[in-house]
Amino acid sequence: MNTKLFNKSLIKYETRNLCGNIFSIVFGVLFPTFMTAILGPTFTKTVPDEYKAKAMTSMFISCSCMIPLATVFIGYAATFSQELEKKIPLRFKLFGFNDKILLVSKICANLIMATVSLLFYTIVCYSVLDLEKPSVTSALLLVMTLYALIIIFFVMAHGIALIFKKFSGTYTVTMLIYFGAMMVSGMFGVKVDELAKPLRYVAYLLPTTYISQDFIDFWQSGSYNFAPFVQSVIFVAVVGVLVLSYALYKNSRTANA
Repeated sequence: MNTKLFNKSLIKYETRNLCGNIFSIVFGVLFPTFMTAILGPTFTKTVPDEYKAKAMTSMFISCSCMIPLATVFIGYAATFSQELEKKIPLRFKLFGFNDKILLVSKICANLIMATVSLLFYTIVCYSVLDLEKPSVTSALLLVMTLYALIIIFFVMAHGIALIFKKFSGTYTVTMLIYFGAMMVSGMFGVKVDELAKPLRYVAYLLPTTYISQDFIDFWQSGSYNFAPFVQSVIFVAVVGVLVLSYALYKNSRTANA
């Protein structure tokens, strides 16, 4: 029986799995970097020179949201659903690894993957683009928010994978949520104010909306009313917990049937 909560070998195994996941690499690392570093200068070509740095920085902040959404929400959900199809968690249990150890290893691996992705994205963008330097408070706030989203999306992805237990259903749902969240958050070029009223209501329930359109206003200095943003984070966290709770309830009923 393996009782050590932080199992280095298992964390390495989970990290290798994530690194080999094409969805995480493409949508979580290459796509946001390509959007910002390569396409960004094209999108801001018509912006007056004195506002270009601010426009590019705004795009940098917005696209950073793609990393927790893609590397964890899509990448982990895809990987875990495939493991469930192949009964891999059951095999681990036969070797003495309980659910808690497996879960901790997966969380650690996803945090490592997301950290590497964020570092790569930031280094590339700040190396090739003229971006505004943030205040220490703003930079820390963005980093803490992204890590909070990583944990929330992990919980939600874990629950969705447990509900479907198949790659096809899990991948379809997570991709729809991924592109839907990016669209209503204003990351596809359509401003939130230009959306239909029902979509605007949905948009302001998501923390990605506030990150993509508001964080640039206090990136270097300034004040901001954080109440709606904090409420959106709490809302998404509650949804994630409800999804996971339903998944665990559904699985417990199936196991006892």
